[in-house]
Amino acid sequence: MLALAPALWNGFPLIFPDTGGYLERPLTGTLELGRSALYGLFLAAGVPLDFWPNIVAQAALTVWLVITMLRVFAVVRLTLVLGVVAALTVMSAMPWYADTLMPDIFLPDAVLALYLLAFQSTRLRTWECTGLLAVVAFAMASHMATLALCVALVSALAMMRWMPLPRATMTWPVTAAAAGLLLAPLSNWAIAGYFTLTPGGETFLFGRLVQDGIVGRYVADRCPDPTLRLCEFKNEIPATADEWLWGPGNPLGKLGGWRGYQPEARRIIVETLQLYPGMHIKEAVSTSVQQLFMMRTEVSTVPDWIAPAIESLRRLTPQLMPRLKSGRQIATPKTVDRVLGVLNAVHVSIAAVSMASLLGAILFWRRLDLAPGPVALAAFMLLAIAGNIVICAVFSNPVDRYQSRLVWIAPLALFIVLAGSASVRSRLTRTVEKLHA
Repeated sequence: MLALAPALWNGFPLIFPDTGGYLERPLTGTLELGRSALYGLFLAAGVPLDFWPNIVAQAALTVWLVITMLRVFAVVRLTLVLGVVAALTVMSAMPWYADTLMPDIFLPDAVLALYLLAFQSTRLRTWECTGLLAVVAFAMASHMATLALCVALVSALAMMRWMPLPRATMTWPVTAAAAGLLLAPLSNWAIAGYFTLTPGGETFLFGRLVQDGIVGRYVADRCPDPTLRLCEFKNEIPATADEWLWGPGNPLGKLGGWRGYQPEARRIIVETLQLYPGMHIKEAVSTSVQQLFMMRTEVSTVPDWIAPAIESLRRLTPQLMPRLKSGRQIATPKTVDRVLGVLNAVHVSIAAVSMASLLGAILFWRRLDLAPGPVALAAFMLLAIAGNIVICAVFSNPVDRYQSRLVWIAPLALFIVLAGSASVRSRLTRTVEKLHA
C-alpha cells in the first residue's frame, strides 16, 4: 500500500502524455515512435479494472526487488524493511513512477535485477533468478533506453571483473540481456507484425541535434541544396527537441513525420558526425552534465502536454473518462504541483547526497571499513546512473524524468552500504549509548 500512495491520493493511476500512445499499439496493431507494443499490451490488460492491476503489479514488483536487495545483505528485520520502503515512498520518486502508466519504473527494476543476478545469484533460489531474468527481459522490451542501459551494464560487468571487487557471475546477466534483445522484436512481431526493435532512435537523436544547434549549423553550411528537403524549412527549425518532435505545425510533420523523414535524418546525423566531430563531442558532454543535475520528480499536469493522452484514452477507453477526470492530476493540477514542489525539495536533496556519498564510499572504502560486497554495489549503481545519464542525454535530450525515475536506487544502495560498514555501525552504537546515558 505504501508504494501505491500517489495513485490512491490522486484517485486514479497517474498518466503521462505517452500513455495513450502505448495503449494504441496493441489495439491498432501498429508501431509508433518510441512506443513499445509489449508495454501497450500490458496496459490493455488492465483496462477492465481502470488500470489498477497495472500499477499494483508495478509497485509490487518494485517492492519485491527492494526487499530482495535488503535480504541478500542480511537486512531481514520486518520493522527495518518496512522503514526502508516507507522512507523510499516519502523521500524518493519511487512510488510516483511505480504508479504512472509508463514503463519508466522498469528501468530501475531492471538495474536492481541485473545486480542481483550478477552478484547475488548464489543466495537466491532458482525461481527467483528466473523471475529476475523475466524482469530484465520485459523491461528491455518495454523501452529502448532500458534496453541500451542493460546491454551497456552487462558489457561493463566484464570490465568490473578486473577490479578488486567480487567477481560478477555472467551467465544469468548475459542470458537476461539476450532474452530482452530477442523479446523486443519478437513482441513487436507478435503484436504488430514487424520483427524489429521499437522505432525512433534516429528521430530522438536528431531532435537533440536540433536543440544543440548542430542541425542549424549544418543547414546554414549546406543550403540551398536540392537533395536536402530540410532546406525548405531552414528558417523554421525550432529551438528545442520537443518542439521539433511534438510541436504543432512543426517541420517534421510537414516533412512526412518521423517515418517519412527518417532516411534524410539518418543522412544528416552521419554527415554532421563527419563534418563537426568536435561540436558533437562538446555538446554530448554538455548535455550529459545538464542531465546529471536534472532529477526532479515529474508528473504531467500541464493541460497542453497531457492532452494527447486524454484524447487517446477518450477514444480507446471512454468508459474510464469520468474517473480519470475526477483525479487530482486532471481536476486540480495546481494541487499536484504544490505537493511535488515540496517533495522535490526532499527528493532532489536525498538523491544528490546519496550519489555523492556512494562515490565517497568507493573512494574511501578502506577507511570506512567496507566489505567488497557493498563497494561493488555502490560501483554498480553509480555506473547504472552514469550510463543512464549519457544514454538519455546524448541520444535524446536532458529531461528531469530521465534521471529521477532511476536515482532512487542511490539512497537504497547507500543504506545498504552504511549498514555494512563496521565503523559506521560502531559509531552509531556509541551515539545511541551516549544518548541512553
